[in-house]
Amino acid sequence: MNQHSAIIADDEENLCSHLESLLHKLWPELKLIGTVHSGPEALSLIRQEEPDIAFLDIKMPVMNGINVAMHTQGLCHVVFITAYDEFAIQAFEHNAIDYLLKPVSAERLMKTVQKLKSSLALQELNHPDWTQIISKLSSNLQNSEQTGYLQWIRAGKADKTLLIPVDEVLFFKASEKYTSVVTHDGEYLIRSSIKELIGKLDNNQFWQINRGIIVNVNDIASTKRELNGRCKVHLKNHKEVLIASRKYSSLFKQM
Repeated sequence: MNQHSAIIADDEENLCSHLESLLHKLWPELKLIGTVHSGPEALSLIRQEEPDIAFLDIKMPVMNGINVAMHTQGLCHVVFITAYDEFAIQAFEHNAIDYLLKPVSAERLMKTVQKLKSSLALQELNHPDWTQIISKLSSNLQNSEQTGYLQWIRAGKADKTLLIPVDEVLFFKASEKYTSVVTHDGEYLIRSSIKELIGKLDNNQFWQINRGIIVNVNDIASTKRELNGRCKVHLKNHKEVLIASRKYSSLFKQM
């Protein structure tokens, strides 16, 4: 039986390691030729080693995974890795191309492995109208980048790294060395400061209410102004009460 081979290309080294570990468990016979962290490296490795499969992160430096796929049409099976399901779901309706949403789960990867094994057994590289698919992906990627706002937060909890959709964040709260990311499901840690975050978030959705807190406006249930000019902010389905300083309390005049 021929041993199949693959490469992994993702600019996040820890995510490369995570995917590599899952593949070793779910598909031990698969030969992993190597992992790279940019588009040009991926393109070079594919042309040099001619793997059966390329796991390509869509957003990589210099050359994204979409352009890599465009330059390697027909050379190998492509599985895109993405954190942006708003365009992935639409773009990958074609059975010949699969996708994995970050953070990659063992259950979802197993489905991809089964699909790849079936195609490889038939020696098929069915790529119906690559041009159309690539064009659609590129368009959606550009739209995503044009917003300029964070869509996902990569945060840690214990020894795990998770990707959290920004829309699910209730508030960010600064501590001495870290910033807490609080959701309905729990609390996670990131290294970005409040000052760094506020410049990357949509200010129509996220408001800074004091030096150390940014709140998701969509999750505010009510506010109560105090005599000292500060404002208590009550959240939907969350017990913690946030305090808006006098400097920022004017944000809630219309509430």
